[in-house]
Amino acid sequence: MAVFRLNGQMLDLAEGLARPVGLTAAWWQVLGAVLAEPSSVAGIARQMGITRQSVQRIADLLVDRGLAEYLPNPAHRTAKLLGPTAAGRAAVHRINPAHAASAKQLTAVLGHSDFESICNALAVLSAALDTLDTPTPQTRFK
Repeated sequence: MAVFRLNGQMLDLAEGLARPVGLTAAWWQVLGAVLAEPSSVAGIARQMGITRQSVQRIADLLVDRGLAEYLPNPAHRTAKLLGPTAAGRAAVHRINPAHAASAKQLTAVLGHSDFESICNALAVLSAALDTLDTPTPQTRFK
């Protein structure tokens, strides 16, 4: 139950940070995945650990709203790359001050050492979960 509660709290925080700049938490996540380098929808889905279909839906919405664009993919003729537009980069940039303030508040509550330990533990947990042989949304109903 603690993991489900934490997930809800993190989503609420992300929504609260993204909403004032006209994004949702999901849009912010997808834009964040392509800020450094454009990526295919499938690549974003793998990176985020969610289905390709859900990323495709969000990518199409971002493109429709001028926050992202599809770019040619030299490695694949039909799988376009998604990249942020200037408006998408600006929206994510506007989140940064509130995001930094939230991280600073968490660090103040937890202490720097505990905050760092928690972040490291979450990375270890995520890597361990990747090794489990469990059904994924893509394989569960085959």
